[in-house]
Amino acid sequence: MVKKTSKKTSSASTTPDFEKAISELEALVEKMEKGDQSLEQSLKDFERGVELTRACQQALTQAEQKVQTLLEKSAQAD
Repeated sequence: MVKKTSKKTSSASTTPDFEKAISELEALVEKMEKGDQSLEQSLKDFERGVELTRACQQALTQAEQKVQTLLEKSAQAD
C-alpha cells in the first residue's frame, strides 16, 4: 500500500514511492487484462488501482508545484 509522505520529506524520498506505485499499477493492469480472476478479485484489484492512481496523481501535482515554485524563484533571481 502506498503511504502518504509527510511534507517534511524530500522529493527524492517520494520518487521511489511513485515508481513503486506505478509498477504495482502496471502489474494490476496486466493481471486484470488476463481475465482469469474472479469478479470479487477483479473488483479488489480495481479498487487498489484507483488508490494507486490517486496517489500518483497527488505526487505528480506536488512535483509540478515544486517545479513551478523553482521556476518562479529563478525568474525573480534574473
